[in-house]
Amino acid sequence: MDHIEYGSKSKNTDIVLIQPVNEFELRGIENEISIIRSLSSCDFSLIAVKIEDWNRELSPWKAPAIFGNDDFGDGANETLSQILEHCRDRDKTYYLGGYSLAGLFALWAVYQTDIFSGVAAASPSVWFPGFDEYMKNGDIKTGMVYLSLGDKEEKVKNPVMALVGERIRGVAACLEKNGTDCILEWNQGNHFKEPDVRMAKAFAWLLNKR
Repeated sequence: MDHIEYGSKSKNTDIVLIQPVNEFELRGIENEISIIRSLSSCDFSLIAVKIEDWNRELSPWKAPAIFGNDDFGDGANETLSQILEHCRDRDKTYYLGGYSLAGLFALWAVYQTDIFSGVAAASPSVWFPGFDEYMKNGDIKTGMVYLSLGDKEEKVKNPVMALVGERIRGVAACLEKNGTDCILEWNQGNHFKEPDVRMAKAFAWLLNKR
């Protein structure tokens, strides 16, 4: 799995942000890093992990397509295993984040491992079939979760994706009930508006909690 590492200003930071990205998001990653630095004084490096087969590599289990013909696979375990290869230095602090289905993957991942000190899930695909029940019955292994959603994301015609607002409110309530330090931030616009800005805000919130 290809990745690109963007170094810190000081070259010796102990904070590492990890983000699965597609080709479109990769084009905006340097702007995202610039915005994070404008919102937080913490130094960090960022590892962008390139995802080739989005629906397969980031899905925790198989599910039918909700648009088009591209079903969801069950490749999240393999993807997480490869990401954990970047987390071998236990003297460093790791944060995992992602946008859309990568945000769902990030949430799923912190139920699998305690290596991540926080998770940044911007506009996560929490409409994913069965994920709400998975979270309710699972044991989260991180103490900080940032959630966000665009205020128009639940106002779509697709009946599955329209559940996203209800589901993310439920996710936030579930995490808060369990004592997780969690925020749910609402952004203006639909799912496709300014993903780099939304991800920057998500990571900056985690960094400023240090």
